[in-house]
Amino acid sequence: MEELIHYCWQHKLFQLTQLTTTDGRSVEVIDPGLHNMHAGPDFFNAKVKIDHTLWVGNVEIHDKASDWYRHGHDKDANYDSVILHVVGKVDAEARTMNGTILPQMKLEVPRSVTDNYEALLRTETYPPCYKIIPTLSKLMIHSWLSAMETERLERKTDDIVRRVKQCGGSWENAYFVTLARNFGFGTNSDAFEQWALNVPLDKVGHHRDDIFQIEAIFMGQAGLLEEDCLPERYKAAAHKEGYFDRLRDEYRYMAHKFQLQPMDYKLWRFLRLRPQNFPHIRISQLATLYYRRQTGLSELIEQESLKDVTNLLQTEVTDYWRTHYTFGAPGPKSTKKLSAASANLIIINTAIPMLFAYGRHKDDDRLCNRAFDFLDALKAENNNIVRMWQGCGLSVESAGDSQALIQLKKEYCDKKECMRCRIGYEYLKGKSFKI
Repeated sequence: MEELIHYCWQHKLFQLTQLTTTDGRSVEVIDPGLHNMHAGPDFFNAKVKIDHTLWVGNVEIHDKASDWYRHGHDKDANYDSVILHVVGKVDAEARTMNGTILPQMKLEVPRSVTDNYEALLRTETYPPCYKIIPTLSKLMIHSWLSAMETERLERKTDDIVRRVKQCGGSWENAYFVTLARNFGFGTNSDAFEQWALNVPLDKVGHHRDDIFQIEAIFMGQAGLLEEDCLPERYKAAAHKEGYFDRLRDEYRYMAHKFQLQPMDYKLWRFLRLRPQNFPHIRISQLATLYYRRQTGLSELIEQESLKDVTNLLQTEVTDYWRTHYTFGAPGPKSTKKLSAASANLIIINTAIPMLFAYGRHKDDDRLCNRAFDFLDALKAENNNIVRMWQGCGLSVESAGDSQALIQLKKEYCDKKECMRCRIGYEYLKGKSFKI
């Protein structure tokens, strides 16, 4: 209940007239103050009139007045600046460390707010506030989605900064790791990130003009050149073809030369994975990109249009993989270029966040704005989350919209953070809804 009292105070979702302290003095809330997310009183710099006297200071909120003592505020000088103690139940006086008896006010949470909040928590429908969405203004929706779009880019920036630290401060290497992670397309993303961190780019760079050697190191570090990694039914054919053996021999030489250790091949997932997403295919595509010098952050920054970025990240497999999806298993011939949908996902999850993160790092608004421009220019993603919101009546036109709605579901709906959501606010302050 204390959380709801906080919420109602912050947004003034209570009866604003005929408010009184517990000893009968009139109260007028002019400004509820700034919500404090750290240690200390709950709201800073509130403005409250008590019996026609204006008070400016801090407000503390509790479910029960006795919580003041349970939390030790009577022994903490930081709470001597409190001008009003707002509570759901009055069961004690509140005294500061210097002995002052604080004015207290009981705040009644409106029944509609309580009912709506409980409905949001108990419903299993996604999103739980779906009934109110068609009634919301386009301006409000646009404003909230813009905030979510930025919030998602900021979350991805945190991930990139973490990778920069893992890469010893190298943004170039962190970009390669981010690119590799997103070539896992969800199922193998964690494995691809571990693989990329295990690829010694400074060593591979000595052999950048030889695609065979690049692929040997890439495949070898992925553990895909281990004998046990070959499916039993394909072993004989793989050795007969010879490509596996040639790559393995080259990798053994490089591993000895550079003291390399492969990752555990068991980390790769193949179950229910489409052949075009097999690690062998994606690694060969990355090897081609690296060989063509298309995996560098400096190259990405030079691209000023979405078309240029799309061309930069377009790739295909090396000759052997045009007729294979795994060692020893021939199939129809194909260059296995990235599909348009896959290319868009790589741009959305790699190129755009990297431009934004590096722009923040360099205080370069030009790069940050380019990231937003690219999101607005790309078509919206087509996935379960986007279709869910569309089913609720939301218009999803660009990748900026779809990224915003992914952020909204994952960080707000899934975590039941309805009180931090603007749509949740509109729901809570409305009349009771039956879900």
